[in-house]
Amino acid sequence: MSAAFTLSLDAMGGDYAPEIVLKGAALARLRYPNAHFLFFGDEALIKPLLLADKGLAAVSTIRHTDTVITGDTKPSQAIRQGRQSSMWKAIEAVKNGEAAGVVSAGNTGALMAMAKLIMRPLPGIDRPAICSLFPTKMGETVMLDLGANSQCDARNLVEFAVMGECFASAILGLERPTVGLLNIGSEEMKGTDELRKAAQILRGLHLDMEFKGFIEGDDIAMGTVDVVVTDGFTGNVALKTAEGTAKLFSTFLKMAIKSSWLAKFGMIFAKPVIAQVMARADARRYNGALFVGLNGVVVKSHGGTDAVGFANAIGVAVDMIARDLNTHIGQELARIAAEQEAVEPVELAAAGAAPQ
Repeated sequence: MSAAFTLSLDAMGGDYAPEIVLKGAALARLRYPNAHFLFFGDEALIKPLLLADKGLAAVSTIRHTDTVITGDTKPSQAIRQGRQSSMWKAIEAVKNGEAAGVVSAGNTGALMAMAKLIMRPLPGIDRPAICSLFPTKMGETVMLDLGANSQCDARNLVEFAVMGECFASAILGLERPTVGLLNIGSEEMKGTDELRKAAQILRGLHLDMEFKGFIEGDDIAMGTVDVVVTDGFTGNVALKTAEGTAKLFSTFLKMAIKSSWLAKFGMIFAKPVIAQVMARADARRYNGALFVGLNGVVVKSHGGTDAVGFANAIGVAVDMIARDLNTHIGQELARIAAEQEAVEPVELAAAGAAPQ
């Protein structure tokens, strides 16, 4: 971004806060020299870390808060008792226009609940969703919902498709992303009633996407489509399974290398290739899930990430601000509404019930 902008950071969110938050912001400042930061949290902990980096201190402000939302805090409890917390105040800064976006590595459920209450969903959006990138054979794929909504109807899935298409256009630079609904089979008769209904609706819309119909779980890693749409329950299971599989592969690789002197010797020659593979699959590279569908930019960082990962989460927020994602989502939703208004009178007339 060429113009100056401010980001709001929940300095107390995550397993290693506030150190990782400030180190991540320091890395992000080098990438985005026009960025300014509002740190919300315990000033006694934040200030010494900030003063150690004069460059970061010059573009940062601390807003002291006494309350911290912990990882085991229930969303309802966070809303009732956390209105003076670093998380709440960081989100509120975006609502008040002090910041263009917020990043937190804190409690996901609490962050979503607070963001929905403070910012409200965009007009035409029933439920916001958690959206992020997956590494695939073809490059990268957008996937949503990753855990915000355990049960979804056809309308929610259609909205997710629209938001995912806009996200893919903004992040991946795709003019006409391909979109698929995650299902237990690619055949049209497979899946729940809501999935089949959503597919029918998407086939009839004229949007800036190419709807590919149903896809299966193995299509995610293959990169069969640019956007994978599913409910939050299935999406979160898929996400955790992928993370666990990546860790298992890494463990198996380390065990194999240590298994014999020959394996250790061979590792000398294989190390550059393995490093290249591990870099592409590095979870930090894809850190930063966007809460799409809200009246503002809210990015959730993994709670256990390091400074590089948190800096990448900040990068997601910057991209969404720079590319004005919410405006694009609003335009697509308006197009859907206009199509439905045009179609409904025709359907009524065909049924012999045209309005007088």
